[in-house]
Amino acid sequence: MPLDAVKGREPPLDRLAPAHYTTGGVPEVVTRHAGPLDTLPVGSPGKVGVLELEFARTDARTELVAHYQKTPLQIMRPLYYDERWPQMAYVMLMSSGGGVLQGDRYRVDLTCGPETEVNLTTQAATKIYKMEQDYATQLVNLTVGPGAYVEYLPHLTIPFARSRFYQRLNVVADPSATVLLSDGMLTGRLARGESNDYDVFCSDIEVSRPGGDPVFADTIRLVPSEGVTGPAVLGDFGVMVTLFVVTGAASAGVVADTLHRVLAPLASPRLRAGVSVLPRDCGAWARVLGEESPEAEAAVRAAWEAVRLLLAEVPVPPRRRP
Repeated sequence: MPLDAVKGREPPLDRLAPAHYTTGGVPEVVTRHAGPLDTLPVGSPGKVGVLELEFARTDARTELVAHYQKTPLQIMRPLYYDERWPQMAYVMLMSSGGGVLQGDRYRVDLTCGPETEVNLTTQAATKIYKMEQDYATQLVNLTVGPGAYVEYLPHLTIPFARSRFYQRLNVVADPSATVLLSDGMLTGRLARGESNDYDVFCSDIEVSRPGGDPVFADTIRLVPSEGVTGPAVLGDFGVMVTLFVVTGAASAGVVADTLHRVLAPLASPRLRAGVSVLPRDCGAWARVLGEESPEAEAAVRAAWEAVRLLLAEVPVPPRRRP
């Protein structure tokens, strides 16, 4: 009999077991591409990325108190460079590879304890490379405790021609917490004239309360062969970015008005934006469509700054990279 069973403990977590790194609910439009690989199979070294981070608030600031990483996913140490918000931990999620390949399976678990203040982003855009067999997935689980303020703002995802990708973000947020989430993509390598040449790009975001009570979900299913350029999808735009603001610190109407006040003046033939409240008065969200990334990212940054000033009375810090 295993020693853990004798002592009544749970067996040790096997982070490399398929049940751990494989996300459920992968859409059929993605799984239809499943198949054996001519290269390294699913589960091989380098094909499974695992990252686990846990943050706790000390008397002075938010600290990283638990950390596990498996290549290609990794981080450097948290930074505390914001003079206006010295308690906030800024963490960059990194990959030692150049991008996501066929058969890759990534899992990221982020736990932000009570009263923590954390900003999470990625080192650069996430590139999804051409795939001839199978597909790739990424699962992110974000748990945010009471009174915490967390920003999860990764850079854009770029699906290359013939790529197949599914990403899922599960957020469990205490009603007293504030969580800012962004999710954005380019329709391809626009500078090369590549747009909507991927096979399939799917994304699910689900936000719930600690007891499992669902708050809202956002679903994206883009299959170019079935049409993705209509007025209810991407139109003729090359960039789509969504910003969700989940908070109990201000009413949904006030948050939505703040977003609208910033984004409405930026509207042009090259840029469109829409704002709405989220269910159950839990916040608001904005979706921005742009022809190219600079104007779309600038619009979302302006919206982020306005919401941060509203909820935390702290401006967005200067950029840390060119």
